Formats: sequence, C-alpha cells, structure tokens
Amino acid sequence: MQTVNHLDVLRNAVAKLREGGRTLALVPTMGALHEGHLTLVREAKKLADTVAVSIFVNPTQFGPNEDLDAYPRQLEEDSRMLETEGIDLLWAPTVEEMYPGGFATSISVSGVSSGFCGADRPGHFDGVATVVNKLFHQVLPDIACFGEKDWQQLAVIRRMARDLDLTRPHVSAIRGVPTVREADGLAMSSRNRYLSPEQREAAGTLPRAMKEAIARIEDGQDVTRTLAAFEDELLGAGFDRVDYADLADAASLEVLTQTIEKPMRMLVAARIGGTRLIDNMAVG
Repeated sequence: MQTVNHLDVLRNAVAKLREGGRTLALVPTMGALHEGHLTLVREAKKLADTVAVSIFVNPTQFGPNEDLDAYPRQLEEDSRMLETEGIDLLWAPTVEEMYPGGFATSISVSGVSSGFCGADRPGHFDGVATVVNKLFHQVLPDIACFGEKDWQQLAVIRRMARDLDLTRPHVSAIRGVPTVREADGLAMSSRNRYLSPEQREAAGTLPRAMKEAIARIEDGQDVTRTLAAFEDELLGAGFDRVDYADLADAASLEVLTQTIEKPMRMLVAARIGGTRLIDNMAVG
C-alpha cells in the first residue's frame, strides 16, 4: 500500500494504478475506521481492479459549534487496517494541501441538501460537495463507494455528479453500500465511541423503534401519528432530542405525509448526551 500526502505524488501514483486499462475505485473517508468503512473497501475491491481510500477530516463540513477538534484521528491505526485489507493507495492530504492559501470556491447543491441534516447544519453539505468534488478530480476514480447510513449525503453527491456531468465517476458509478450495524441494530459510526455505557444501551432503541414504525406505515397506519409516537418512544428511552424523524421520497428527499408508489426512506437524527446519531431505512 502506498501512502501519499501531496497532490503531485498522488497524480503519478494514480497514473501507475491505471496502467494497462485497470479500473480504480475510491472510498472517501474521514478516518477513525470501523467495520462499516472496511465493508466499503471490500465492496470497492469487488468492483474495480485497484482501490484508493482517502482519509481527510474536512473542516468545511463542520459548523462553529461542532466536533472538528474532537473528531477522532488515528492515521497510523487506520493505515494498518487498510494495509491488512490490501488496498493499493491511501490518499491522506493535509488541510493545507486540500485548501491552499486563498481558497475561495464552494459547491452548493440545492434541493436535496436543504432539509434534514442540511437544515440543522447550515453549510454542511456545501463542505461535503466541495471536498468530494475535489477528491473525484484528484483521484479520477471509475467508481466511488459511499455508505447508505448518510442517505442525504449520498443523494447530494449523486445530484452533484449528475448536474456537473462528472465522468469519473459517472453518477451511475457512485455506489451506495448498505449500512453496517452492531448486534443490536445500531448503525456503525465513529461517533458511537462518544456514548457512555448507559447511552449506548439506550441508543439500541433507535433501530428497533424505526423498524416498528416502518412496519406500521407499511400496514397503512397514519404516517404523522406513527412518526410522533416514534419520537415519543425515543425520548422515553433516554434520548434528549429528536432533530427529525420523517418519511421521504428516496430520490428527491421530499417529505411525505402519506405513502407513494416510489421508493421511500425513513430518515432520523436524534441526540443522546452530546452525540448526534443518524439513521435511515427503506420503506415499502
């Protein structure tokens, strides 16, 4: 595995990986890797001849009161994990390399970015879209793999790729990989480590209650009342706040008050202690 920190070296490394017409997959991450990330890596290895992983804690997607400084950074441990998985290239730029002095460009994707986490974290998805666009242009992957745990992020990236006519990767080559979950169903996340033992036990209520709410919606029960009961259950289990719990069109992310014939998702963000957990599941 080659580790690269500078763009000029990266471009030479990517050119070598692509020799002989070999295909290249990219797995963008912010590090603090866990089994969910490694699942993305393994999927990428199935889809392409070579695999690059990026690790970059992107400051532009963090708000003023968010956990940028506290976000876990463990590059040496992450590198060992990736080497064990047999990836070809680790792209780990510094902030200065990614955002050189005078950097003044931002990508904003309206529509799919405006609600849910976009409403609660202004500017977050501008930061996501900008850094992912840069990663795509730096690595020029044929395929890119993202976890479905952040469904809105995946929708934003696909919308950006389609709107900007990206060819590497083309929008159809941006692959969503199903969420990897703990034994009790909680979606794996780097932020789960912030939970105390008591909070972690209470957090298991989230996926269980989501499945029960989805079953009631699929059974024809009223969507608004079902989601209100879901929120009450989380608060009763020890969650401090529910930022949102909605049914939405899976593609446009339009919030729904009744079911439709198109694919749907239930999207949730809830806070327990100082930790904000997000999840989503298919409906219908």
